[in-house]
This record gives sequence, structure tokens and C-alpha cells, in this order.
Amino acid sequence: MSRWLVSAAHRSSGKTTVSIGLCAALRRRGLKVQPFKKGPDYIDPMWLGLAAGRPCRNLDPYLSDPDELEASFMRHAARADASLVEGNLGLHDGMAADGSDSNAALARRLGLPVVLVLDTRGTARGIAPLVLGYQAFDPGLRIAGVVLNRVGGTRHESRLRDAIERYTDVPVLGAIAEDPRLAIVERHLGLVPSNEADEATRVVATIADAVSAGVDVDALLAAVAPRGADDEPGRGELAGSPAVPMPASPTAPTGAGSGVRIGIAQDEAFGFYYADDLEALQAAGAELVRFDTLRDAVPPDVDGLFIGGGFPEALAARLSANVALRRALCERIDAGLPVYAECGGLMYLARSISWRGEHHEMVGAIPADVVMRDRAVGRGYVTLRETDDFPWQGDAHASLRAHEFHHSTLENVAPGLRYAYRVLRGHGIDGTRDGIVHRNVLASYAHLRSVGGNRWPSRFVEFVRDCRARRRDAERALTECPQ
Repeated sequence: MSRWLVSAAHRSSGKTTVSIGLCAALRRRGLKVQPFKKGPDYIDPMWLGLAAGRPCRNLDPYLSDPDELEASFMRHAARADASLVEGNLGLHDGMAADGSDSNAALARRLGLPVVLVLDTRGTARGIAPLVLGYQAFDPGLRIAGVVLNRVGGTRHESRLRDAIERYTDVPVLGAIAEDPRLAIVERHLGLVPSNEADEATRVVATIADAVSAGVDVDALLAAVAPRGADDEPGRGELAGSPAVPMPASPTAPTGAGSGVRIGIAQDEAFGFYYADDLEALQAAGAELVRFDTLRDAVPPDVDGLFIGGGFPEALAARLSANVALRRALCERIDAGLPVYAECGGLMYLARSISWRGEHHEMVGAIPADVVMRDRAVGRGYVTLRETDDFPWQGDAHASLRAHEFHHSTLENVAPGLRYAYRVLRGHGIDGTRDGIVHRNVLASYAHLRSVGGNRWPSRFVEFVRDCRARRRDAERALTECPQ
């Protein structure tokens, strides 16, 4: 089994494009490929998952403890022939000054060799001291090879290869030419998620062709092949903790009536979900029922809803045009349907979305209006503390870590709304609060993950189950004849 981490000297070097292409190229060979993405991210994992043909898994050193992170990697990598971890930012970048949350630290923890994607624009012989510097900065990290990206032509490639081969012992595994088609694709990676299926399939094929032509995949697999104990997980500087038992595969609880049906909004407007969270919902007893906010006229027959993030502002006109679904959702929410909504889901449940001079009506279940801004309002990790108004059962006033990324604010917010969180770090709704609690809805800008002790899926499923039980009790009380 081949396992490695793809990183770069700095962000926007093309590592996502190379990672997508490698996943697709290896899949074409008939290999089972398991992609991973470091840090909080939805869009890159959607593309990687599409290219590999299986869900991408996120590895987040800030939200997960080291043992949990390692166990997750080992569990999913064990089912694949090849496992590729795409890093975020540069190889040694992160929030911690000591690099403990960097891509390099993750590679050491998991015993992974590193393939560096280098943006070669504007450089030639100077590529050699860059590679030497990365080798010298962390001698304990194995750089298995480099992929030269955005190469200007055959002459440029020859000069780059000569410099690296003359002054370093790091193999050049391939070179990818500057290609306007790939540049267009990369610009859209941050804007268009891969749930626009037809276009995404063509995009992945284009990337796979370019990477297959430019990278010696056989040489790459040979370069990242294990070399003994140094390539085993837990052999790096973060090692020393006891071995962690592999978590069991998710199974639904037994018992009559324990399961609930939860609708999941999945379409072009909403697609930001972590695979592990969806599996945790199922493990807690939820049957997940997909519905389409753009095309379905009525909501599914479910006990609760989960509406994740996405780009509702980009599809606001189509969301607004589906009047039947908007009205039906508002009526069911007013009647007590439990809902958990994150970021884009919060925006959809509000009264309206305004963006680029256009104003579109939304569901109207939350008394507030959404206004899009030119720059990010909340971005990065957040720390939240639950308030007394938090609706799900659990530890009172517990603090948790999550992440946010939104360009919108709420205006005309009804006074007297309750909030589930006090923001200790981040922005949330207004800099101090997040998580609107309205009827049985919890809607926030924060994105939660079921890691690091934050078992929100089981808490939400139990809340949905309790709401269903109370509704059934009320219905029985209305139908029973007085004695």
C-alpha cells in the first residue's frame, strides 16, 4: 500500500490540481484510492472524492487529538491500495509557531513521505536552493520527490531538472506545463463545488490527462514506497502515546422505534458535509434522506432536517423560485420540525438573501435577512461556549472548536432571539453570539465536526427522537376519547 502527503512551498502552487489528477490517474489503473485533506475544507475534498470514486476524509490536527487523527487515517487507508493526503498552505505553515499543526508535523505523525509541488514560474537555477532548504529545515522528514508545476516550456523544464539533479538528491517525478485550461479549473475550485456533476466529471478528466502526461506515476509510487520503521505511523516527533484501537464501523442502534429519518439537503446549492459526520448520524440511528432544494416541490417525510453549507447566494434566484418547497418548509418548521442548519443552511432559512444588487426571498423560518459582503466576515477556526439556550442534551456550558467561512451578515434580526453559543474566538453572527435557536431550529455560521469529543451527530439525533416522541404523545392525546 502506497501512502504519501502532497504539499508545496506555499499555497496556490497547484497541489490540489496535482492531487486530483493523481487520484484519477491511479483510479484509471484499477487501484482503490483513498484521498484525505488536511484541515477544514469542503470543496477540495469534494473534488478529490469525485476523482477517487470514494469519499475524501478530513484530517484536522486542531479539531482532533493526535490519537484520534491517526486512528481515522489508519482505518480508512487500510481499505485502499493507495492513500494520498493533500496538505493545506505550505509544508511548514500553520497557526502554531513551533509547527506542531503543520503539514510536516502531520506527515511525521503518520509516517508519510512528502511529494512537493513547486510553482516554477519566474525561477530556474534558484529552484535548487529552495529544495535544499526544505531538506535541511527538517532532516527527519522524507521528501520523496518534487513535481514541477506551471513549467514554461521544454527549455524551462530542462533548466529546472538540471539544477535539481546537479545540486540535490531529490528526484523530479514530473513536470506539468502552464495550461490555461488548468488555470481556469483552479480558479473555479474555490467557487464551484463538484456537485455540479456533469461539468465536474469533464474537469477531472482534463486534469487527469494533464497529470498522467506530465508525471511519472510509476516513479512516484516507487519513490513513496515504505522504507521501514521510519514510514510507520506514530514514528515521528508526536509519537509516544499508546496504540489506539480501531473504531468499529458505524452501526445503527437496535430497538424498536430507535431510528429516525433525517432529510439532508444535497444539490448544487448545498453540499458541504463531512463524510464522517454523515456516518456518525447513521451510527446514532438516523436514516438519511436526500432532498433537492432546487427541484423538489415538497420536503421529504422525515423527523428532522440537516441543511449544510454551500452557495445559496449563487443560486438564490432558483431557490427563491421554488416557492412550493419554501412555503412547505416554513410551515413544517413553524409546526415544530427540528432542524440543524450550518452557514448556507442558515442563509436559506432566513427571510431573504441580497447579493450584487439582487434580492431574493428565502424560507422565512428565521426572522432575519442575509446581506452578502465583498470580503469574508468570519474565516478560520472558532471556539464556542454553549449557553443555557442550547437545545440539545449534553454538557451544560461546554466549549467546543469548529470553523467558519462566510461573506454574509444578518440584518433586521428580530429582537429577543435566543442564541446557542457565546463566541470565544471567531465572529459568528455578530462577533459575540452564534447559533440562532428558534422553535426547534439551531442555525449557525459555525461548521461542526464529530471529532475531539464533539459528538454533535448523536446529540442531534437524540433531539430529533425526543421531538418525535413529544409530537406523537400530543397526537395521541388529541385522538383519545375522555374516560
